[in-house]
Amino acid sequence: MDKSANPDSDPERSSRIAFVTNSFRTPLCVTLLLLLFATGPVTAQSVGPAFCTSDMAETIKNLFTLIQFGGPLLGGVIALGATVVLPTVRRVDMKRELKEMRNQAVLWGVIVAPLGTAIVGFLLNNVVAGGASCGF
Repeated sequence: MDKSANPDSDPERSSRIAFVTNSFRTPLCVTLLLLLFATGPVTAQSVGPAFCTSDMAETIKNLFTLIQFGGPLLGGVIALGATVVLPTVRRVDMKRELKEMRNQAVLWGVIVAPLGTAIVGFLLNNVVAGGASCGF
């Protein structure tokens, strides 16, 4: 019997079709899910003062406040705790770790977090549509 007469009976061809179908199924599902969930919030946004009353603007303000005040607070507490505990520790390697912890806490919590807040505030006020009217 000739394979060209009945192409459905060729097992190699059917396995190739199944491979192509399966290889396109996952990206297609991911794309459809992204279109379904990611475009909803984007289309719901508005420009100007109406944006300031949206849930997204409130979330941005809350995250902004958390970064602005939480970073220095947490960094300061860690740095202060490491400085206070340092004289009570006898082992040299532990002292070195505490000094490194103190330096990292000061660097990231007290210096970088406020700088990051200023940079994010600049971006929100000057780049985001409607951000200037909210006063981030």
